[in-house]
Amino acid sequence: MKNVIAFAGSNSKISINKQLAVYTSGLLKDVEVTILDLNDFELPIYGIDHENKVGIPEKAQDFLNLIQTSDGIVLSLAEHNGSYASVFKNIFDWMSRIDKDVWANKPMLLMSTSPGGRGGASVLETAKNTFPHLGGNIVSSISVPSFYDNFNDGKISNKEIKANIDECVLNLKEKL
Repeated sequence: MKNVIAFAGSNSKISINKQLAVYTSGLLKDVEVTILDLNDFELPIYGIDHENKVGIPEKAQDFLNLIQTSDGIVLSLAEHNGSYASVFKNIFDWMSRIDKDVWANKPMLLMSTSPGGRGGASVLETAKNTFPHLGGNIVSSISVPSFYDNFNDGKISNKEIKANIDECVLNLKEKL
């Protein structure tokens, strides 16, 4: 059975991006899904001085191992001031010091959402432009605007967005 990891680029305990990643990964049939939480991978802030003095933290290697041993990735990025949340950027930076092909060419469904009308579109575009240079194999991407208007009772309530997510899930499933 194929194994997909799903996580949010956020450390919020009530992350809407984690809710979206969990919901979306749950649509994958006949696939084992492992939900990851960045809170389980706390790391010191990346800096070359720290790396030279202490080395690379074990939890960064652990997270990278989970990516490398998976068959695919569902990632929903939180947007902070138009970019990655600092917790995501930090683990991303640490992993890139271990292996430049962070995403290991695994098929990836890349998403973002926010309470606003743009749905994290800025961070999604940044990731779509950056990840391919670091082993990212983005097979589908989607931005979900106005999360609280379009996600109710643990699922997408907007029919058009639901159809788009279903198509993204199908694309990922075909690439696993």
